[in-house]
Amino acid sequence: SISRLLYLLQQESSSTELRTECAVVLGSLAMGTENNVKSLLDCHIIPALLQGLLSPDLKFIEACLRCLRTIFISPVTPEDLLYTDATVISHLMALLSRSRYTQEYICQIFSHCCKGPDHQTILFNHGAVQNIAHLLVSTSYKVRMQALKCFSVLAFENPQVSMTLVNVSVDGELLPQIFVKMLQRDKPIEMQLTSAKCLTSMCRAGAIRTDDSCIVLKTLPCLVRMCSKERLLEERVEGAETLAYLIETDVELQRIASITDHLIVMLADYFKYPSSVSAITDIKRLDHDLKHAHELRQAAFKLYASLGANDEDIRKKIIETENMMDRIVNGLSESSIKVRLAAVRCLHSLSRSVQQLRTSFQDHAVWKPLMKVLQNAPSEILVVASSTLCNLLLEFSPSKEPILESGAIELLCSLTQSENLALRVNGIWALMNMAFQAEQKIKSDILRGLSTEQLFQLLSDSDVNVLMKTLGLLRNLLSTRPHIDHIMSTHGKQIMQAVTLILEGEHNIEVKEQTLCILANIADGTTAKELIMTNDDILQKIKYYMSHSNAKLQLAAMFCISNLIWNEEEGSQERQDKLRDMGIVDILHKLSQSSDPNLCDK
Repeated sequence: SISRLLYLLQQESSSTELRTECAVVLGSLAMGTENNVKSLLDCHIIPALLQGLLSPDLKFIEACLRCLRTIFISPVTPEDLLYTDATVISHLMALLSRSRYTQEYICQIFSHCCKGPDHQTILFNHGAVQNIAHLLVSTSYKVRMQALKCFSVLAFENPQVSMTLVNVSVDGELLPQIFVKMLQRDKPIEMQLTSAKCLTSMCRAGAIRTDDSCIVLKTLPCLVRMCSKERLLEERVEGAETLAYLIETDVELQRIASITDHLIVMLADYFKYPSSVSAITDIKRLDHDLKHAHELRQAAFKLYASLGANDEDIRKKIIETENMMDRIVNGLSESSIKVRLAAVRCLHSLSRSVQQLRTSFQDHAVWKPLMKVLQNAPSEILVVASSTLCNLLLEFSPSKEPILESGAIELLCSLTQSENLALRVNGIWALMNMAFQAEQKIKSDILRGLSTEQLFQLLSDSDVNVLMKTLGLLRNLLSTRPHIDHIMSTHGKQIMQAVTLILEGEHNIEVKEQTLCILANIADGTTAKELIMTNDDILQKIKYYMSHSNAKLQLAAMFCISNLIWNEEEGSQERQDKLRDMGIVDILHKLSQSSDPNLCDK
């Protein structure tokens, strides 16, 4: 039984041979089912094996490490068990010098147990980089490979580690150069892929420039090679995902990748699994294909999203790839949440194109599945889907009308009440786009849907982005005279309160400028003007901003004045007299002497 083996393993009085045999047998048990591993964990095997590492006998230490390695690579083992006692990590670092086996197993344990920034920091602070670097030139392939895997998980999304790696050298050669050698075509695929991941992390952290030849001429082409039909499905998934991450924020790399080895066409093949059943005689392969089909589609969508993030021509190429829009639309309703998210990301990337919004997006009525995705989706999907909706609601998008009819206003108003900041921003942003040059009915529906309380809530939001988009919405609602007068007749009091609130608050120049522009729009109304003229507080504020030190605010304040005083409008004489009495003319005289030509002209 397990407990008997563990008892013998821990007996100092047992011979080292016996204790070593016990560790070997326990290691064999751990290689069985996940239930085996669970039973071993329940019997506290990890503390027992860690205790064994304190023995002077190397063979026994290696047997304990081999068993620990097998347990830690099992998905049922919690990684945190490695970090419960801080002395364990230091001791493992010290054991790295004992033999090629201790090196292989310890690196394997580290790379499997390093999940997220906290673990990276612990290993980094215990000298992982210095202790593992020289293993990259070990005579043993297994040691080199496990050391490389360690660096790939330590550097992932970690600028601190990446910046350190750039300057580390082994035998006079810098790590990036060692990684480049490891991704040459004659090296095993797992070595090429893993070193490409290391260089990718270093590039994304800013430790290596995006135009460095080791990225452009080595890492990027290596990752494109991994996407080809010759590679195993797992390798194609990892290659595409790593490449998507490498080029995600760099236009030049996106352009280079898009013309390397017909990548855009090559990715279309990712959607052809599992292949037609008649051709498959091997059930095992069908099973394998099915398992990887989701991952392949997810990886392809991610890479298409990165490729099309900025360049109009690339987006056109992607959309012209066989059945691409149908594939995205199908992806939006897949059962796998990861595939859905990747499909929405891809759609979002392509929706940045004015041309495509007018053509392909319209032909495929993309808004329908998108609106469906927006009903009760998890928040990470909601954020990307609502960003895409913002683009579909721009004034030149033909999808704008049908989206409105399918209950979008209600949906977007509810997003503006979300705890999640990104969703609040997207909700109000989409409403702002919707209100742009819209007919009066839509504007009234938006105001009704939002409610005055919610409008004030958004105007006092702690995030400046939400505030700016809400002001943008108000500005779009208050455009064209009949609309201005209509909205101010129903919501005038509240809107004037909101404007006062913001002009009195501690806000940046952009916010104040946007607010004064809203006032200028109100001043342009026929009946709405009176709400300004009868509000001395607001008039004093306009006067104050005319003499402000910032020219943008002075200009915006003058727009308000000029809209109030048009000669051909009824009551202009009384308005001019009132403003003259307030001393506005004196300020205008002063401003006409201004060195700023814009102020002078106005």
